[in-house]
Amino acid sequence: MKPAHLIGVPLDLGGNRRGVDMGPSAIRISSLAEHLGALGVPVTDKGDIATPIPETKGPGDPRKRYVKEIAKVCQKLFQTALASLHEGALPIVLGGDHSLGAGSVAASAAWLKDQGKPVGVIWVDAHADINSPSTSPSGNVHGMPLAALLGREPAELARISGPDAAIRPEHTVLVGIRNLDDREKEIVKASGVHAFTMKDIDRLGIAEVMDRALAAASRGTGGVHVSFDLDVCDPTIAPGVGTPVKGGLDYREAHFVMEAVAESGRLIALDLVEVNPALDVRNATAELATELALSAFGKRIL
Repeated sequence: MKPAHLIGVPLDLGGNRRGVDMGPSAIRISSLAEHLGALGVPVTDKGDIATPIPETKGPGDPRKRYVKEIAKVCQKLFQTALASLHEGALPIVLGGDHSLGAGSVAASAAWLKDQGKPVGVIWVDAHADINSPSTSPSGNVHGMPLAALLGREPAELARISGPDAAIRPEHTVLVGIRNLDDREKEIVKASGVHAFTMKDIDRLGIAEVMDRALAAASRGTGGVHVSFDLDVCDPTIAPGVGTPVKGGLDYREAHFVMEAVAESGRLIALDLVEVNPALDVRNATAELATELALSAFGKRIL
């Protein structure tokens, strides 16, 4: 079993609602390292990436707020996660808002590119995160990392791993989306990524959706990076997120996503993001994040 490296990213610049900078600590408090160790996974905690707070910085361009600071954090994360991958470890990135995905996924892509292979990405989220500065109604960068990884805007995040797009749409899968801006819906349709909405999950069942998602993300790739935003889960089981949306994954569906990933044997990196203790109830969302990580590492019912 690969060792796991925990990398905290207390990034609280990409969204409107404050508090996700406490997410990494909350997940650690839920004993993630200890529980992984009990599964037989060697764990090293790499600490937190240094991250500024909004009070010390100006937002800059209102179409992509705090993008320069976010890009610097993502560059540090890119280097840290890439070093872990080269050491033979599986990075578990603890967030922090989802704009950090521009750094973590870019690291996985760069690592596999050196091996002559593309990366597969499963982006598990209530939102598509594929807006650009010209289409975002809010200017919040946590709604833009997937667009950047596909080689679009914002350019500050799109070039973290080099001049080319980090990921390919045919190897990229959205799972659980249910809250998109009108323009963003058209972007998703035109992007070429595979998209499974909550309606698809209702119709097909989570098992069929994950079979299709893993097939798309695995076909011709060197491995799969799973970027899991806790707001994909229904607020009844994950109240501590910045942008809760009714009608999300239930407890067993969320676990099945991770169990299917574990059974595939394709996981090379994992993000657990948007945990907001300021909005949580008795650390329930951070504890759920820990439980989901354990499922991704092979914890079984029997």
